[in-house]
Amino acid sequence: MDNLSAALTILSAMITPAILIMASGSLILTTSQRLSRSMERVRKLAEQYSELIEKGELTADDLGEKSFLLELLLRATRRCRLLQRAMTSLYLTLGVFVATSIAIALFDVLNLPFAWAITLLSLLGAGLLFYASLLLIVESRIALQAVDREMDWVMRVNK
Repeated sequence: MDNLSAALTILSAMITPAILIMASGSLILTTSQRLSRSMERVRKLAEQYSELIEKGELTADDLGEKSFLLELLLRATRRCRLLQRAMTSLYLTLGVFVATSIAIALFDVLNLPFAWAITLLSLLGAGLLFYASLLLIVESRIALQAVDREMDWVMRVNK
């Protein structure tokens, strides 16, 4: 019975990192989708910009549109960079939480007195998750600003 109790204690301790692993995986999935959409947006804006440049002689309206497209392209590119950094951070987070889960089991089975390492790994994972969350917040704000800017442009062009 003692072995079963010890095994259940180890498994119970490993549950928290497992939940954080699932949460990190979910964020990786959604962030990956956001990155894909943002990359598509960059490609579309670059295509529109190239078409405008190939037009040859540009009118005043064309120059305004060129400037506007460049601004949107720069915002979309910044979003892609932020999302890529968030993805890197989330993958690191995932790895750290997996390492935490393995460390919990190994340290207990091998009776190693390094509980501080588990705490350190947990804090590192939480810190990386927090950093990724901040990057995603900044990226969301840039996306919203771009949408606001596009709506302003549409309203101004249609007047």
